[in-house]
Amino acid sequence: MRFTDEFLNELRSKNDIESVISQYVNLKRAGRLSKGLCPFHNEKSPSFTVYPDNQSFYCFGCGAGGEVITFIRRIENLDYIEAVKVLAERAGMNLPEDGYDDTLAKHRQRILAANREAARFFHSYMMSEQGRTGLEYFLGRGLTMQTIKHFGLGYAPDSWDALLKHMRSKGFTNQELFDANLVRESTKYEKKRYYDNFRNRAMVPIIDLRGNVIAFGGRVLDDSKPKYINTSDTLVYKKSNGVFALNFAKNGNPSKLIVCEGYMDVIAMHQAGFTNSVACLGTALTQEQARLVSRYADEIILSYDSDEAGQKATKRAIDIFGTTGVKIRVLKLTGGKDPDEIIRKYGKEKFQGLIDGAANDIEYGILRERDKYYLDSIDGRTKFLTAVADILANSNPIVQDAYASKLAAEMQISKDAILQQIKTAYRHKAKAAEKEKFSTIVRDTFSAKDEINPDKPKHLRAAKAEETLIATIMLNPDFYPKIKEKITPDIFVTEFNCRVYEAVAKRLDEGRSIELSVFSSEFSPMEMGRIAQLTTMGNKISCTVAECDDCIKILKQEKSKITAVNPADLDGDEFRNLFRNLNNGSSTKE
Repeated sequence: MRFTDEFLNELRSKNDIESVISQYVNLKRAGRLSKGLCPFHNEKSPSFTVYPDNQSFYCFGCGAGGEVITFIRRIENLDYIEAVKVLAERAGMNLPEDGYDDTLAKHRQRILAANREAARFFHSYMMSEQGRTGLEYFLGRGLTMQTIKHFGLGYAPDSWDALLKHMRSKGFTNQELFDANLVRESTKYEKKRYYDNFRNRAMVPIIDLRGNVIAFGGRVLDDSKPKYINTSDTLVYKKSNGVFALNFAKNGNPSKLIVCEGYMDVIAMHQAGFTNSVACLGTALTQEQARLVSRYADEIILSYDSDEAGQKATKRAIDIFGTTGVKIRVLKLTGGKDPDEIIRKYGKEKFQGLIDGAANDIEYGILRERDKYYLDSIDGRTKFLTAVADILANSNPIVQDAYASKLAAEMQISKDAILQQIKTAYRHKAKAAEKEKFSTIVRDTFSAKDEINPDKPKHLRAAKAEETLIATIMLNPDFYPKIKEKITPDIFVTEFNCRVYEAVAKRLDEGRSIELSVFSSEFSPMEMGRIAQLTTMGNKISCTVAECDDCIKILKQEKSKITAVNPADLDGDEFRNLFRNLNNGSSTKE
């Protein structure tokens, strides 16, 4: 998967990293840098940094980093070739006709084509006499033919191989259908046998923002189990990223989106005119889904079921969406357990009234706590106000003052006492957060696992020397001729750092550039994050030839006598000194 340096340099120059990333992240200038909330993990303080000078990005919170190709790979869940294609199309460039291996990209396209053909098959079968059962199910749910066609709904035959035979007649192989999760493999026989994954089910295609059918949801027509069968993760679909109907909803209302629990709720709501409704796929809302939804709305209205499971999901969603910066409101569903039932019973006007009266996340939390306690007793009021103080602890002073005034009058408690309790709750939260942050740093530093460089925890001193050496060369390529005779790959202790050094050295030996973009085909997005981190070390190392010599000396020592550092064997002073030395380069200061 190699493109020429000339092509990659042109691609990079025509896709300014700030311009590309600002389509996904709200960036704010901070001197020569730009910062924002990381799109790859939840955070309330921006640690995601864009470096216009070398066209790179790095998040000091989660370690995501790289250049523009890596960013598109991660944010859009694409492979390398597809990410290059997206950026080339954005820049009006044509991809070279040769020079890269597009085998994986072609396989992805075959899976997408298989999904598209399967969606046609399910819909056509439902519209035939044999599939009348499926059509009657959707009509019985109150859906119109227009809605059925709009969402491409269908029905999977009550057969073990109806889809398999149809798809084989269209030229798709068993392996392609298996990789798309349209068929399953039987383990009962010595020879591989395949059968349809979806049988006798109402079928809902999942469509991405580009209009591709990426997955399916299949629901039984009766009360049999399992109620739902959904596409498993494939090369084109990851359920933790999936948001149903966002392709339609992003055009329905540019300022707000309604998040529901299931796709049947969403379909009913779209039919009733609430075309800004979506459902997050999977068993629970994920951070990735929340970040995706929040890109298209300033306000999120949560419309989960009124049962206990729905209320737990609502609380979780408030916590997750709370890190994205969007405004949150919560529907109180009355007259039915879910939006679909309410709309069918009382009409869209009733549901619109619920939307208009939706409480914000703080009001919702207070209402939930109010239901837990007997407020006519002193003990009940005390527990209630303590819980409310915890809810208000992270809100701004104006909000705190307003609710403190309201609750003081209602509960006949001093406003100052409520505000003091809020301050106490804030201190407890801040202390707990700081403790967790420190624990995370220690855990990450001394963890027995490092997914990117698994050798590092066992050889911390050597790994630090390797990273300093590589960072110095990447930041000062002119140093390389002065020290390359002293370095051979076999002095490296960790395999990952050795790979990085060899890639950098090979290009420098060939007289070629070492911008980050030229490495994105050789390293995974996670690995690119670690390499990008090295380019941020400029103000944390001396960047001298003498320091390189010191690093080489350390590596030779460590190679000759490798010593694994076990923090459990250190006393308190040794642990603190080791921790301080290891984290000299982990500061987030720029």
